[in-house]
Amino acid sequence: MTVTIAREGAIAVVTIDNPPVNALSKALRQALIEAVATLDADEAVKLVVLLCAGRTFIAGADVSEFGKPPEPPHLPDVVARIEGAGKPWVAAIHGSALGGGLEVALGCAYRVAVRSANLGLPEVKLGLIPGAGGTVRLPRLIGAPAAVELITSGNPIDARKATALGLVDLVVDGDLRQATIAFAEEAVGKPRPQRISDRSVAAVEDGFWDDMEKVVAGSAKREIAPVRATASVRMASEADFATAMAFEGETFLELRGSAQAAALRHVFFAERAAPRPPELASVAPRDIRSAAVIGGGTMGAGIAAALRDAGLPVVLVERDGTVVERGLANVRSIFEASAKRGRITPEVAAERIAGVIGIDDYGSLADTDLVVEAVFEDLSIKRAVFAKLSEVCRPDAVLTTNTSYLDPDQISQGLSNPERFLGLHFFSPAHIMKLLEIVPTETTAPEVLATGFALARLLGKIPVRAGICDGFIGNRILKVTRAQSERLLLSGAKPSAVDAAMRAFGLPMGPFEAQDLGGLDIAGFQRKAARERGEVSFAPVGDRLCAIERFGQKSGGGWYDYRPGDRAPQLSDAVAAIIAEEAHGQAQLAWDEASIADAIILPMVNEAARILDEGVAVRAADIDLVKIHGYGFPRWRGGPMHYAEARGLAEVVALLDGLSTPGLADPPCARLRLAAERGGFSALAGM
Repeated sequence: MTVTIAREGAIAVVTIDNPPVNALSKALRQALIEAVATLDADEAVKLVVLLCAGRTFIAGADVSEFGKPPEPPHLPDVVARIEGAGKPWVAAIHGSALGGGLEVALGCAYRVAVRSANLGLPEVKLGLIPGAGGTVRLPRLIGAPAAVELITSGNPIDARKATALGLVDLVVDGDLRQATIAFAEEAVGKPRPQRISDRSVAAVEDGFWDDMEKVVAGSAKREIAPVRATASVRMASEADFATAMAFEGETFLELRGSAQAAALRHVFFAERAAPRPPELASVAPRDIRSAAVIGGGTMGAGIAAALRDAGLPVVLVERDGTVVERGLANVRSIFEASAKRGRITPEVAAERIAGVIGIDDYGSLADTDLVVEAVFEDLSIKRAVFAKLSEVCRPDAVLTTNTSYLDPDQISQGLSNPERFLGLHFFSPAHIMKLLEIVPTETTAPEVLATGFALARLLGKIPVRAGICDGFIGNRILKVTRAQSERLLLSGAKPSAVDAAMRAFGLPMGPFEAQDLGGLDIAGFQRKAARERGEVSFAPVGDRLCAIERFGQKSGGGWYDYRPGDRAPQLSDAVAAIIAEEAHGQAQLAWDEASIADAIILPMVNEAARILDEGVAVRAADIDLVKIHGYGFPRWRGGPMHYAEARGLAEVVALLDGLSTPGLADPPCARLRLAAERGGFSALAGM
């Protein structure tokens, strides 16, 4: 049964039971309408408590209905019916009241919540605005400034903050049902609160809306929904309820059909599916209750912090006592910085720091469940680490290597019980970045691969399975990005123009700015190693900059010049001269932002199609997740594969053919051409 009604004296308790998250399906919406009618007709009932079974209050819309035409009863009508009921309703909130769930709660006369509850309107993260009165009722309850912040960020708030804002009437400890019934019994006979729809929005200061629209537009970074949500809250503040509801509804419907909403839905479902790939559905992971990290540098310390955030005790191993102390200091600085920023309390920081033990003796790892090696990217050093681990660790301990480019099969050569070995690619800073590339070797056991995904879930990361090749998925595509950027320089584009075009496309930084920040020597070292393996790397200008030790901001100059103490990039005459020398005899073209973006993004798609063809990536959506979560590809574009399909693969193929003729890009690969012919990458699944 989706909805049941129980009576305790003059109080009726309506319980929603629609597992797993009490989503607002059509059946549930209809049942709520019917419950209002039933209880309005019952003269013995004076007040209604709305409660949810299971682990949460209504956590939002039914995802199975995403992208489909809505069917009646529509949620705005359900909320209006609850608000207009003859008997006041009290929402009893535990878990999460998100999206439509919070809008239902706003239709109630009162809201009671347990201390651990979260409330929010995350619709902007799907390219939408609240569509059932969220932008209209919320400012009438908590004021326009707080409503704009809550709605345009899409981030939930806890019950404590919700109470301070006036969104929640009472926070309770203990049994929510009994506490809410007691609250309702006290409310019986008292004047009913004014319906939110009948209230006005408190006045704001002069200039508030102009300032807020600029702030939201700046932080939205070309996402439409936050800007439109601000407009809807403004309308709610300046117009009557009916007019504002009509405006919200029209805006919601317009955004629901937008390209950004489609892209963000694609990412939502890809993220939802990523932690539990179907090919591992029947495989049980090994238990992980303890962990060790070999190497306490920037990456190792970040991994240790991520493991502690997940509640695992961590042993940090370094080569001697001095380096151990340095590694522990790196971990300590991470948690102290988090406490300073208010992300965690000082007490939590101290507890997490205390959970990391530093040693220089591998023998202490005899009973450790998981070991993550995070030493320097040198094959011989990594092999030496695993030789030691082979001697001391249990045969069933999961041994993993964190590597960006090295071949995990080669790293694991000579390892005892190689089926327990797995490649991982954390992204720096490892305690913050969401992406985790999981790289099995030829001998990795299925349950060890499943353990990698279980670890990602424990760490709250987005896991993607990657096959073994130079750079796996993300860095292999990054090499194409960098090569294409240099091709543009040799054909007439300036570094600043390339960077500006990619920022306009939606990336947080352009390719040359990013290289200067991270260091040109890193990519230069990788190109050198690739050439030693017999591979070809295209970076004529980049190699020359490395040769004269222009490594970026850390050396005072890379693709740009930098003044002492100033990170603002300045155009470099020295770089311009090198570009001119390398471009001698090549045609100089006129590039605009759109053509620059095409010359970089479309070859990325082409390389991604090769990656799919080779089985390095299992799904096109996995590539989208890698580029979004590891490399800043704009989420609202859905990732490069979704972007290409939405634009039209036939057009992508034609443009790549045009770029390849003068040697500005590789021609479209067979997989990309076939996908264009058959209507998308999904049509080639399993090929």
